[in-house]
Amino acid sequence: MKRILIAAAVLSLAVIPASVSAWGSTGHRMIGMAAVRGLPDDLPAFLRSPAAAAEIGELAREPDRTKGAGQPHDRERDTAHFVDMIDDGRIMNAQGPSIDALPTLKSEYDAALIAAGESVNDAGYLPYAIMDGWQQLSRDFAYWRVLNAMEARETDPGKRAWYSEDRIRREALILRDAGYLAHYIGDGSQPHHTTIHYNGWDRDTPNPEGFTTSRQTHGAFEGAFTARVARLDAVESAMTAPKLDGFELRPRVATYLKTTLAEVTPFYRLEKAGGFRDADPRGATFATARLAAAASELRDMIATAWRASADVSIGWPAVKVAEVQAGTADPWLAMYGED
Repeated sequence: MKRILIAAAVLSLAVIPASVSAWGSTGHRMIGMAAVRGLPDDLPAFLRSPAAAAEIGELAREPDRTKGAGQPHDRERDTAHFVDMIDDGRIMNAQGPSIDALPTLKSEYDAALIAAGESVNDAGYLPYAIMDGWQQLSRDFAYWRVLNAMEARETDPGKRAWYSEDRIRREALILRDAGYLAHYIGDGSQPHHTTIHYNGWDRDTPNPEGFTTSRQTHGAFEGAFTARVARLDAVESAMTAPKLDGFELRPRVATYLKTTLAEVTPFYRLEKAGGFRDADPRGATFATARLAAAASELRDMIATAWRASADVSIGWPAVKVAEVQAGTADPWLAMYGED
């Protein structure tokens, strides 16, 4: 609850230029656009188009824009933007669950936090939001594979027309779901969204290096500063090579968030040295690297979701995607429904 309350207080007092939402509009747009522009050639052409890059860039902002709808919406969604870890990757305190061994279900995660004397309102559940987003996108791709195959092969005009219409619907869903995944992966690259020191160094913990405790720290960095210094070409140049082989969702998400957590202390050292004033090149380099980390991870998450979608079954009665694509299964009942 503390982040939600702080965000409300920040907005009411107009203390910082943006609410505590990772990267603001500029950063989230760039992450989505850079990732899509870097997708491998084996992904569907509609997703690799300039229009798709722009659309996903815009949709990457959506989870921030829908805040404040009321309960239960806000309880379930607003806490998805962060996960507050201590230095060793445990969540909230030394008794909290480890990012490396999260329970399978969010309800089990809630129980583990309560046992550690914490609550998910304070801890956040960003890793679950990323995993859920990847799984949803993989299902979207599986349906698209079937629809695309059947639109090309179906001889019945009525069925072929329906496959075409449903493919168009599915493409819109893919863009939407990729945008939401873009947002949460973007949140995961901003150091403040992975730490108990999420808006100035936590005042209830030791601060031997004398880092700032200002409640303006978070928003000033990801909002106004990043908007001043970030450039799409620089973000794209800083992106890492794809890492697609041997992909496993849970350890990949944990590694990604721990990598960001390791940037918390470097951020505060740089802030102390004045690196985030005006358009300081040190701060610009830091922000660009974090945006590029998110764009690289989003590109890989989209690509691995596409790969995984070839080896699943969909619909009811269930039909294997690979068999439909090979022309050995008719998915009509599974796709359109028999009732």
